[in-house]
Amino acid sequence: MKRFFKSMAAMAMFGLAISATALDAKQVTVVLKHDPLVEPWLKTVVANYEKANPDIKVKLQIIGGAESDYYTKLVLMLKTDTNIDVIFEDSFMLRNDVNAGILAPLPKVKDWNEWSNFFPSLQNAMTLDGQIYALPLSTDTRGLYYNTDIFKKAGIATPWSPKNWEDILSAARTIKEKVKGVSALSFAVGATGEGTSMQTAEMFLYGTNDTLYKDGKWIITSQGLLDSLKFIKTVYQDEKLGPNVAIAINSQYGNKVVEDLAPKQKVAIILDGNWVSGGWYDKHPDIAKLYQMTAMPTEFGQAPGHITMSGGWCLAVSQKSQNKEAALNFIEFALNKNNLLNYVKAVRNLSTRKDVSEMTDYPEALKVATSFLDFAQFRPAAESYPSVSMALQQAVESVATGQLTPEKAMTQYADNVTRAVGKDKVVSLPYKN
Repeated sequence: MKRFFKSMAAMAMFGLAISATALDAKQVTVVLKHDPLVEPWLKTVVANYEKANPDIKVKLQIIGGAESDYYTKLVLMLKTDTNIDVIFEDSFMLRNDVNAGILAPLPKVKDWNEWSNFFPSLQNAMTLDGQIYALPLSTDTRGLYYNTDIFKKAGIATPWSPKNWEDILSAARTIKEKVKGVSALSFAVGATGEGTSMQTAEMFLYGTNDTLYKDGKWIITSQGLLDSLKFIKTVYQDEKLGPNVAIAINSQYGNKVVEDLAPKQKVAIILDGNWVSGGWYDKHPDIAKLYQMTAMPTEFGQAPGHITMSGGWCLAVSQKSQNKEAALNFIEFALNKNNLLNYVKAVRNLSTRKDVSEMTDYPEALKVATSFLDFAQFRPAAESYPSVSMALQQAVESVATGQLTPEKAMTQYADNVTRAVGKDKVVSLPYKN
């Protein structure tokens, strides 16, 4: 989960829980993990909430220490404390916590006149089995960054908008031929974290006609998975279009490529998340202008034409809450148009609301990545995903390093996933070598 949590770190490295009494009560308690970006924003929200609700005093309870310490304490509190009403929830964990009986359904959200302003893909991600269980606070997307100066040297016209995977390979081949000393195409391939699963494998797989999980079962063989592994082999083994594979499989891959190679203009195309540009704007503003972001195309340009994987955090209500209506009222206030715009500016997350993303003062640097939410896909919200993700990372690394052919890597992946989740939870789809 490293890259995913890195993306969250760049965008919102915090956990949050809100404890509310009834709307006519005297105090609302907000529990959150210490975060220097979030706390000023939240304090402003609290101040404005108290003005709108003068009979309610909002108390902030800030918990220091590591992120794991916060979650450990929160889980213990949720087991017994009925005063906790709202939970800051990783959207990836939504299904697990619903199944565990931790979260309450929020049917009244459909009646909130601002709900329609949230991106449909995020509305869908918050909805399980026809019930809304949370409201999205933060999100992210992934795409292709390309260096306009390197493209100019290679004679490739910009702006660049590849229509399929072959367009990506064509540009990378031209760059390798015409611009020496540059890695043409870079993406993570190490079995060291979620970045390889979400930023690489799933960005390819979800751009095929297949997927990772469907109808409650993991798809362990498919044409889409095989094609994805073949593309990785082409880049890192067959044509050497990527950086040295030792860099690509290293746990510090992101730091090396984004913070070292890119500022030195030693990499032409990078498949990564929207948080990358935020770091450049802070440390290397000139580089941020040279690297433009474009959408990742589907394999053959088939509908919807582009693909991105998305994640993020949301606010949900505890099933044990005695004040579910008050809790939802606070959430809706925190996520109103002005508050969410201020959140985006403070934390540099993408907006979860379309109307916020269209405001004149929405950060320019986030607009392209935000537009990708129109075709966003999300990781399977299944309890066994971490085990599947690790098997996927292993398959990617074994192909990128030349240890296994794509066919053998998929067979190994199928075996590993079957052992992890059970034969009754997997399905094999036909494919051609």
